[in-house]
Amino acid sequence: MSKLKGASLQQAVDEYLKRRGMRRRLAQANVVVEWEQLVGPQLARISEPVSVDQSGTLWVRVKSAAWIQELQMMSPTILKTLGRKGRPVTYIRWIASSGDPVDDATRSFERKAR
Repeated sequence: MSKLKGASLQQAVDEYLKRRGMRRRLAQANVVVEWEQLVGPQLARISEPVSVDQSGTLWVRVKSAAWIQELQMMSPTILKTLGRKGRPVTYIRWIASSGDPVDDATRSFERKAR
């Protein structure tokens, strides 16, 4: 702790996250919060990130099943963009939205469990 004496709060938090191995998970979780800034307003209008699991899989709800195929083809580009911006996501799972947030969340976690 003496190493942190005189350090700013931000530096202390960064050091704590680094020692605990949590920095990567925090960067992954920030994808959900920063989605529009990371992918742009056009993509954000038709999609909503749900979560990033520990393996680095990003689960994204999409307004319609029709968008899924196109977004799957865009996945490599999106993954590169996220990586360049310090967001370590390894795979994107696109989920068709039913319009019911509870149903969508339940279906996504059921798929994950398989």
